This record gives sequence, structure tokens and C-alpha cells, in this order.
Amino acid sequence: MTWGPAVFGGGSFAQGGIADAVDAPSAVEFMREALVKISEEDIGTVADLLAHKHADMAPFLAADALAVANADAVRPILDRVFATRRRADELLVAAGGPVMAEAIRELVHGSGRVETRFSAFDAKLAAIEPAVRRDLAGECLHFFDPDRYWMWSRWMWDPEARTGALPLVMVEAFDFDGADAGAVYLRVGAATAAVISTARELGFQRMGASPYAVDVYLAAIYGIYLYTITRLRMTQEFNRVIPQLPDLVRRLLGVKHLGDAARGTLDGA
Repeated sequence: MTWGPAVFGGGSFAQGGIADAVDAPSAVEFMREALVKISEEDIGTVADLLAHKHADMAPFLAADALAVANADAVRPILDRVFATRRRADELLVAAGGPVMAEAIRELVHGSGRVETRFSAFDAKLAAIEPAVRRDLAGECLHFFDPDRYWMWSRWMWDPEARTGALPLVMVEAFDFDGADAGAVYLRVGAATAAVISTARELGFQRMGASPYAVDVYLAAIYGIYLYTITRLRMTQEFNRVIPQLPDLVRRLLGVKHLGDAARGTLDGA
């Protein structure tokens, strides 16, 4: 990959190697537990669905499409992002279609460093709650150019709750904080790149086969964490309604509807 610490630097871990930031024993344990509940074949299937999502979103993220700068230009994007799919009308009213279209266009196609563009996007869409607008920004970048940009979803790293899949596999000394949303996006990218590097070293060869493999891996880790928390806090009856890991991973990554469509049972995610 061409992004992450090789491009933006790995913070305090840059000199020792960004992979040193990963808690390898924890990463291995989480992945082993995940592989009990989700098969290698299913991981590949979800990665393929993410590639399909990229192809599906690409025409709407094109500069010419966003230049129309109205609600019709933005709605197809909102309909394809997990955090915004069910709230498209509400978000368009809150921020305004032209503002959202221009913000996405500058984020994806603007000049300057990605962290600067990310922070500008975050400021322009201040009418939308932080977690939602940052999920949207992360998906727009990642699904526009997955070889260059990474995801940042709240289940990967939530600055308010200080939880997510990434801190579960990073050493305690790794700092996710930043002066603004763009700076945090860089730290998420450095952590994601570290996970990829470590996974390859540990023999998870699928990690190099697709730019989406790390997304599936992290979603599976978060799913295992979620099962553990709910098992401790909730009744067995409630636990039975939580989706199985393959389905949960699809939901977290916003591709359950794509899988349902392929099976002829489209019902949303």
C-alpha cells in the first residue's frame, strides 16, 4: 500500500518500526478467536463485497458528479455509507445539499495534504454530529481510492468513548490523539498500516491480497470484543439476537445489503 506511515509518518514509533506499535499477542489471539466464528472463505467474500462497494460508489464520488453540487449529487453517497444510509434526508436538511457536495468534492479531489482536507470537511459539516461526519469522510476517501486512503469508522476508533478495534491490538503507548480530526485520521492510518504489517509478518497472507482485507480483519476483532462485552453485561436471551460474526462484519462494513442483493433478498443493513 502507498499510504499510512510510509507517507505520513508513524509518530513516536517511526524510528523503531511502526509494527512495534502493535500488541502482537493480542492481535493473534483476537484473530484466532475470530476465525472460529468466521471462515477464511467468508473473509474473502466480504473483501469482494467491499470491492463491489468501491465500484458502486466510484461514479458518485467523481469530481464531475459532485460538481453538480445539490442534494441529488450527495444522496447516492449517503445511501451507500452505513452511518448515513437511514438518515440521508435528515443530514441533507441539517447541512444542506450544496454544502455537503462541495465538502465531499474538496475532501476527495482537493489539493493539499489529506489531513488538511479532512479537517476542512469536518469543519464544514459541523451541523452533523462528529462520529457521523467522520465515518462519512473515511468511507468517501477509502472507497474512492482504497490503495491510498484508509477507513476511519467509530468502531475502529471512537475518540469520545476511547474504544474500538484498533486500540484492542495496539500497545498502550500508541497515541490516537490529534489536534483536529485530520490529525486523528493520520493516527488511525498509522495504526491501520501497523496492523497490516504485523499481520503479514505473522503469516496472515490474505492481508496482502486486497486493500479491504484489513477492514474485514478489524471488523471481526470488533465483533469479538462486542460479543465479550454483551456476554458480560446482558442476558443469554438478549445475546441470542446478536448477529453471528459473518453477518455482523457485513453490517459494520455496510455491505450486508450487497450480500443480500446477490442472494436476491435485499432488505437493507
